[in-house]
Amino acid sequence: MECFHFQWQAPQTTPWRLISGIIGVMCLGLTATLGILLNNAFTKGNVQPIPSPEPTTEPLGGCGCYSCQEKWIGFQCNCYFISNERKTWAESRDICASQNSSLLHLKNRTELSFLKFSKTFYWIGLSYSEERRVWLWEDGSTLSPDTFSPFSIVNTKKCIMLGTQNNVLDESCEERNPYICKQQLL
Repeated sequence: MECFHFQWQAPQTTPWRLISGIIGVMCLGLTATLGILLNNAFTKGNVQPIPSPEPTTEPLGGCGCYSCQEKWIGFQCNCYFISNERKTWAESRDICASQNSSLLHLKNRTELSFLKFSKTFYWIGLSYSEERRVWLWEDGSTLSPDTFSPFSIVNTKKCIMLGTQNNVLDESCEERNPYICKQQLL
């Protein structure tokens, strides 16, 4: 009987371990690089703002060559500024005045058809004159009875806000709400 002498030799896996280790490190490096690139792509600081368009020089529907300031909306020969910031009624009135405009004065129900999708109420330039016992716009003109639907329930000690579909709401003049300024071009 012959005796076999078996000598165990370590398999030559050292090159394969080295190759798989290198590939693993490369995958980790690529994953980290991808994570950094994605993080930078979605960080607010790296998003470049799109410049606002300059005031338009095109006429506003038969109004001549008038244009609105940046961030103002041109509609029916007027310019409107719809604020996002919340101010008291008096602060809102003063801000509009500083922009050579006034709080919104509606001439008819359809004037602000572009507001129909808003869910916010905005201060407008309407207040109650105790002396004359009527609602007055900032320019001193009286409120037309057909401008708003049921207006008789509004508290005359409060200020008026306009919402969707020309609904009005009365609120303490000291509350902070967004506002709409109007600048007449004609």
